[in-house]
Amino acid sequence: ASAFGSRVFHVPLPDGPGVRGPSRPPVSAGRCAEAATQLIDRATSSQDEADAKGDATCLEESWKELSLLKATPCLQRRPPPAALSQSVPLRAPSPSAPEVPADADPQKAPQLSSPAPSLCLTFQEKLLAFERDYVTVPVAHVALAKQLAGDIALELQAYLRNKFPELPFGALVPGGPLYDGLQAGATDPVRLLVPLALEPGLWSLVPGVDTVAQDPRCWAVRRTQLEFRPRGSSPWDRFLVGGYLSSRVLLELLRKALTASVNWPAIGSLLGCLIRPRVASEELLLEVQHERLELTVAVLLTVAGAPAGERLLLAWPLEGLAGNLWLQDLYSAEAARLRALDEGDAGTRRRLLLLLCGVCHRHPVLGRLGRSHLTQVVLRLGEEAADWAEEALGERFLQALESLIGSLERASLPCHFNHRVDLLGGLRDEDIDDLGCALFRGLQAPEQLLPPVLGEPLSLA
Repeated sequence: ASAFGSRVFHVPLPDGPGVRGPSRPPVSAGRCAEAATQLIDRATSSQDEADAKGDATCLEESWKELSLLKATPCLQRRPPPAALSQSVPLRAPSPSAPEVPADADPQKAPQLSSPAPSLCLTFQEKLLAFERDYVTVPVAHVALAKQLAGDIALELQAYLRNKFPELPFGALVPGGPLYDGLQAGATDPVRLLVPLALEPGLWSLVPGVDTVAQDPRCWAVRRTQLEFRPRGSSPWDRFLVGGYLSSRVLLELLRKALTASVNWPAIGSLLGCLIRPRVASEELLLEVQHERLELTVAVLLTVAGAPAGERLLLAWPLEGLAGNLWLQDLYSAEAARLRALDEGDAGTRRRLLLLLCGVCHRHPVLGRLGRSHLTQVVLRLGEEAADWAEEALGERFLQALESLIGSLERASLPCHFNHRVDLLGGLRDEDIDDLGCALFRGLQAPEQLLPPVLGEPLSLA
């Protein structure tokens, strides 16, 4: 018995009675005692000592295997994938490889297959690929969209003249980014302007900051000459609210006409497309589905300021005290300024704007940034940065993201043509935080802002 209590270690001897086989020479008592001592030591030794012995044995065996491997020839490492513009050279045959006889079957000869080169594109190349596959609208689609918009304008103009013969509407004019080469895929609708022909001398424009709303974005259209031309002498007097032409009342009139009175199925069948008004939207939008494309048409009531064409006011769904005011439209001035800057140095400012619009439109968070926000950033960079060649387009894109982050940190993005207007004023603090986080992540990894798989069908919806 050992020191562990009742456990007894039996040491079988090689020449014991239970051993079968040929007889062996007797073993001395010293060797028996030594064997018993080794078994007891092994059973009572700690796990660390056993592991150390095992590790030493494994290391010894590993070094032995390594010494055996030294005699074997080293395998040739596979060369790294070649660049896209480089050819992949074939490996030279090994001297020890058996030669294939000349009369052997060529189908049985081993084929040397080289790995396909990996497409390691730079961010600039990925950005240009995104522009090609998602942003650029085919010329045929642009022509078809313009034709559909022009036909819808003619049909809607005929309807307004028949429905409201007493209201002098001007000629409906389609326009917008599609007509200025600024259409970024599906980001912007076609603008269908419905001008109001106001009598000269009976109306004047009042800045929004001078009204009770104190809104620098808007203007009020005030009825004048009431002592000489009393109320009722103008067909637009029925839309007056407190002596001002109400954009809200006119919007409701046109909304009811577009959603309930216009026979869009008949017009759509005549034009070879399907036209449906978007009822849930606060804006006056028409969804047009053609077998080749889809597009959205925004119907905009407009009032032109004096001098004609210098200031354009839109009937826009505004909230609060500004509900009856008219929103000043700066799209034409912004597009003209970008065009002039690009023509001056053959720059890519408009292309940068299209890329920003395309990226933000596809992003779940950055979609809160509209064309107006992005246009201000491009205009600011367009007048500050010097290099606007195509090779610097990726750098300008990242610089635009940095500028947007800076504006969000200050919670201020002044309008380029009216510094009293803050384009971030309508966003909540939560929206600004979400936009800042999304832009910061995009600046750290800009490739994640681009779709991983290109070739998605393009739509103008």
